[in-house]
Amino acid sequence: MEGFLLVLLILVGIIVYFIPTIVAFARGRLNKGAIFCMNFFLGWLFIGWVIALIWAVKDDGKG
Repeated sequence: MEGFLLVLLILVGIIVYFIPTIVAFARGRLNKGAIFCMNFFLGWLFIGWVIALIWAVKDDGKG
């Protein structure tokens, strides 16, 4: 049971870590690859994660 909880906790942590990337792909952002890279490499810094999230949710001006 402990192993299952540990795996579940790790999976939830990964999902939370990649929320900016998930949002970027869900919104069809033009630069979702760049958002993923920033999230992957700088997401462990809280400010990097916040910047990636803001970048993912802001309007890209298309249309």
